[in-house]
Amino acid sequence: MWSVIVSHIPKWTLWVQAFLLVLVPILFLVLTNWLRKSINSSYSLKPSEPSPPKREDSVSPQVLITGLYETDLTSVRKAIGNNADVEIREFTIRGTGTRAAIVFVDGLMDNDLMDTHLIKPLMLGGIPEAEQDNFNSSDSIKAYISSQMLPVSEIKHISGLLELVQAVLAGTTGLLVDGMQGAFLVGSAKGKSRSLEEPLSEALLRGPRIGFTERLSDNTGMLRLHGKNESLQLTRFEVGNRVKKDLVIAYMKDIADPKLIDEVVTRIQKIEIDDPLESGYIEQLVEENTMSPFQQVQNTERPDRVIGALLEGRIAILLDGTPFALIVPVTFSMLLQSPEDYYERWISGSFVRLLRFLSALLALLAPALYISFISFHPGLIPTKLALTIIETRQGVPFPSLIEALIMEIAIEILREAGIRLPKPIGPAMGIVGGLIIGDAAVNAGIVSPFLVIVVAVTAISSFTIPVYSAGITLRVLRFTAMFFAAVLGLFGVVMFFLLLCSHLVRLKSFGVPYASPMVPYGISDLKDFFIRFPLKVMKKRPQMLKPNDPDRRN
Repeated sequence: MWSVIVSHIPKWTLWVQAFLLVLVPILFLVLTNWLRKSINSSYSLKPSEPSPPKREDSVSPQVLITGLYETDLTSVRKAIGNNADVEIREFTIRGTGTRAAIVFVDGLMDNDLMDTHLIKPLMLGGIPEAEQDNFNSSDSIKAYISSQMLPVSEIKHISGLLELVQAVLAGTTGLLVDGMQGAFLVGSAKGKSRSLEEPLSEALLRGPRIGFTERLSDNTGMLRLHGKNESLQLTRFEVGNRVKKDLVIAYMKDIADPKLIDEVVTRIQKIEIDDPLESGYIEQLVEENTMSPFQQVQNTERPDRVIGALLEGRIAILLDGTPFALIVPVTFSMLLQSPEDYYERWISGSFVRLLRFLSALLALLAPALYISFISFHPGLIPTKLALTIIETRQGVPFPSLIEALIMEIAIEILREAGIRLPKPIGPAMGIVGGLIIGDAAVNAGIVSPFLVIVVAVTAISSFTIPVYSAGITLRVLRFTAMFFAAVLGLFGVVMFFLLLCSHLVRLKSFGVPYASPMVPYGISDLKDFFIRFPLKVMKKRPQMLKPNDPDRRN
């Protein structure tokens, strides 16, 4: 009897596999939580920490523009320093002999505007004799110049020297007048901007052929021009400690959840960085889980995608100097959706969307399944196919993991090279390079022909992901799945997939579950998940966003 019982006890290798199935997820969870807490604690500013020492050459915010012409001009020159592109044009206001000067950056200011609407009215127009007697105090000078002499749409009076210097270096023209306390900021920056073009990263066969540019004013204007809607709210912020940049959050004030708006504003106000060069900096600084491989903020160049997100109750973040806008909150299903799904009829749109989900699964697990079946579970492969694979692998000197790594790394290098090369050469380099390397590797006996097919299908499947950043995530996780498969076979692939699913279930983007509407389950939101239902049926906005107005027809 005891021999029968002992014969049914699993071997020690199976016990090791079972132990690893329990231990690895626990260790992974503990490690990620520790790293995330370490990063969050190092990023958050503690009130007890002393402020950094002030630079000696910086301008104090308490320094005021006194109205003494020579003193103020000397202070401005000292504050600007040796900036060769900053110019100071001195002149005399006609009629009173009052001295004045304009300070501007060459190349950022509209010269026609400055000559026609600033210098000409002051130098040639001047002050009429009837008004010269009133031109004797700081308040009268300020009132008369702003209301009578400067025919411009943008004018602002400031009192601090630091504010003047920052505005001038940002592209605004400053006006100093003898006897007037403070200064005028006239006009706005006119930098070089490219024309409106079709987004390169999100090409569509059907849809608007227009994308965002690097100028924030152009991007906000495109949102306004999309349609007449008084509900569209644009709130401006300044981000950057050393280099100030404008940032705008856009939302529909009668749709978006006020708690979501407050959360976005709070995270933006906590940003501490010298210069946010691109919206990717903002994306990384406002996300919740830094250790997650999945992006919790969606980036896009398409105004139509942004407007569609705003009408669902989401919030967009636009930064000056980049054509990529950010959308929050985001769910995993959004990364596999394209605006074209809604421009085509629902049957064809749903079919293409299902293909994307299948392609994402292939791009993630196809090489790992190949390794697990070849190395651990050949009995699960049909006999004829197994014999064919064995025949093609004869003479291959490497195990399946090394074989797959060689091809996958070669494909990733070719893909990266194709992106960095000039446009006429890049696509040809990727196609020809892949064909040549694959054929040469098979002829040299380094890899099997079946693996070349698997790698090719994997690479093509990853190209179907509409969001480039989501495709990168799947490419990185693909290598992790391959190592799991090489250690534990099909058990490792299953464990990897379960770990991934558990992570997606726990992950949140601005308080919204990343795996919704599947977890938590929302039957109303499933109308726009795997299958895109007809527009006549989609009458409600996503309930996971808790919109103020849940009805799309209002």
